[in-house]
Amino acid sequence: MDIRPVLYVIGLFLCIMAVSLILPMMADLYWGHDDWKVFFLSIIITAFFGGSLVLSNAGQSFSINTKQAIVLIFLSWISLVLFASLPFTLCELDMPFTDAFFEAMSGLTTTGSTVIVGLDNAPPGILLWRAILQWLGGIGIIIMAMSVLPFLKIGGMQIFQTELSENEKVLPRTAQLASSIGGIYIILTIMCVIAYMFTGLSTFDSIAHAMTTIATGGFSTYDASIGYFDSPATKMVAMLFMILGGIPFVLYLKAIRGDVMPLVRDTQVQWFISIILIICTLIIAYLTLTKGESLMGITLDVFFNVISLLTGTGYTTSDYGLWGVFPVSVLFFLMVVGACAGSTSCGIKIFRFQVFYAIANVQLKKLVHPHGVFNATYNGKPLPKDVPISVMSFLFLFALSFALIAVALSLVGLDFMTAMSGAATSIANVGPGMGDIIGPSGNFSTLPDSAKWILSTSMLLGRLEILTVLVMLHPNFWRY
Repeated sequence: MDIRPVLYVIGLFLCIMAVSLILPMMADLYWGHDDWKVFFLSIIITAFFGGSLVLSNAGQSFSINTKQAIVLIFLSWISLVLFASLPFTLCELDMPFTDAFFEAMSGLTTTGSTVIVGLDNAPPGILLWRAILQWLGGIGIIIMAMSVLPFLKIGGMQIFQTELSENEKVLPRTAQLASSIGGIYIILTIMCVIAYMFTGLSTFDSIAHAMTTIATGGFSTYDASIGYFDSPATKMVAMLFMILGGIPFVLYLKAIRGDVMPLVRDTQVQWFISIILIICTLIIAYLTLTKGESLMGITLDVFFNVISLLTGTGYTTSDYGLWGVFPVSVLFFLMVVGACAGSTSCGIKIFRFQVFYAIANVQLKKLVHPHGVFNATYNGKPLPKDVPISVMSFLFLFALSFALIAVALSLVGLDFMTAMSGAATSIANVGPGMGDIIGPSGNFSTLPDSAKWILSTSMLLGRLEILTVLVMLHPNFWRY
């Protein structure tokens, strides 16, 4: 396999990261914090390696095939996480490499789990860098989901394979999508910044939270997350843009081109909104009828936390672990569902549940009418023959991976609830878990290093849709 195209693209990504490091450096300079030197050094190191990869592999005509694309996805995320961890290791927080790697992985995969205690007093450059990592991870996820994964036919994503080249050249399509989607992504981010500022947030907090909201990442500048602001208006802005971040960005692209109806007619979006309304109604009814909670007092918090967990953002406004067994059980399973494919969201994704439902529905009809002919459909169109097996394989591997990660976490000393919710929140890239240790009012800092490495691996596995990583373990993958 020719590795030069892979190294060239990784070099470009590292150069982009080096440029991104300028913003937190300027933030520390503005506030007079000595950590600007840390970011300056990180820029030099990252730009050196990125530039070297670009220059040493430039000047040639490249095309990226299936194997190269898979290796590119994996090595890109690993390389970016390694270099993104530099500021965390070198800054005044003096984080061990394990913690720095965990924080960087959580940022770029838009998971939102953190090991930093005392965010309220953390250096401004580090707070901004965390937000930038999630923002960059968000746009990277959208582009990967819209161009690379359908091309590779990962986990049923070939349903969304439109206008893709059939000659195994994925790079031109990716570049075209990046420019179109990138513009929409930036506009939504700016809109979110302005909306946050109108609710009373400072310019810095507005920018940092807008980046992590539209990326459905969940990093905040305060330990109490969005709950720190104690503002209904701020919560409503966050809810709106979390939902916008959880909708397929290709629908925004169609809307800009004059076709608005797909935003309304897309069944994945319909399921997304329906799940939010149904789950919120059930939890609100439970809390008001069994706990005596005020309907007006609990409604906003329920909607906020349900939307946050479903989209994988991970913002919190209250400790939902105190709501009772039923809400906690519902939220536990909700966190692995995820929002829509082609969004910044994470988890299994709603379209896979739609495909699973369509397949199960066909099987039931065949049991009732053995001689009938039934076809599974998605969005009103028949499913391609290879999609059902692809989706079923993904669901099986997701469940198996979750079980193995939970067992591994138990082996390193975590209790049952922490191990189970840690496995779920990491592989689904949600952020907070359940229980007293890593729950909405907890933190991942007290976990042993071995658990942090397991969780970091799980975050990467979930973000890359599992199959992208596991296929490289197959012996036939490396044969020519």
